[in-house]
Amino acid sequence: MQETQSVTAPNYFRRAVQAGKFLVTAEVAPPKGGNPAHMIAMAATLKGRVHAVNITDGSRAVLRMSSLVASAILLQNGIEPICQIACRDRNRIGLQADLMGAHALGIRNILALTGDPVKAGDHPDAKGVFDLESVRLLQLIRKMNQGVDCNEKSLTDGATDLFAGAAVDPQCASWSGLQSRFERKIAAGAQFFQSQLITDFERLEKFMDTIASVHKKPILAGIFLLKSAKNAQFINRCVPGVNIPQHIIDRLAQAKDPLEEGMKIAAEQVQIARQLCQGVHMMAVKREDLIPQILDLAGVKMVEK
Repeated sequence: MQETQSVTAPNYFRRAVQAGKFLVTAEVAPPKGGNPAHMIAMAATLKGRVHAVNITDGSRAVLRMSSLVASAILLQNGIEPICQIACRDRNRIGLQADLMGAHALGIRNILALTGDPVKAGDHPDAKGVFDLESVRLLQLIRKMNQGVDCNEKSLTDGATDLFAGAAVDPQCASWSGLQSRFERKIAAGAQFFQSQLITDFERLEKFMDTIASVHKKPILAGIFLLKSAKNAQFINRCVPGVNIPQHIIDRLAQAKDPLEEGMKIAAEQVQIARQLCQGVHMMAVKREDLIPQILDLAGVKMVEK
């Protein structure tokens, strides 16, 4: 009988966090269909430029390939993933099953999310589950790392070793709500935070100085590539909590090459974020291949592993 080989996980991202390095991650969407070739190609352009690649889990409640499967495919191609897991589509049984599966596949980095509302997506008549939300999912991951399930029963075939992070929105309208939820996620075991798209860097600085600095967990500021004025206006209209300033929209509208101007804006934002927090989380929907150029413009060098 053939012995089962244990999976050796890379853990580059966790080591970079623990070493206090400036962190760079980027987001890639799984395919809508069975062919992962484009996802792999986009993620491959990020090798050596990011510590890990986020794989989204039904972002905006839009149907895509399983984030767990897509993360495993990236790992097979030598790219360390951060697997996003949202509570919208699975109950606690399904979530625990996927977390054990992630560990077995060598996927160690998990971003625990509540998930976008079903009605925001392309299957508005589907039923949302929301058995847990992000704080309770973080608590669940901590329990599984300690060798027990959510009912405190032993994981007889071994504890997990998952490095859990969470989302944060420094631009949240309620300052007390932002602080309360951030601190609850810290208490639940979050080891790193990736932010939503940042446009108000004064607000980010206030968040870092008055809330985040106390807890010494890395915050990665969300930097989004705006491709045109129309793209920016669409985001303002359709993405809750985001307000791209008019001066940025005007700058894109007046540019001879709006995409190139968007890259310059993103690079400038990376430079600002670098002075305020421990990392950046890059988002360039359908143009992930441009992220290395943005990092070059910002003076961010190759990552060390």
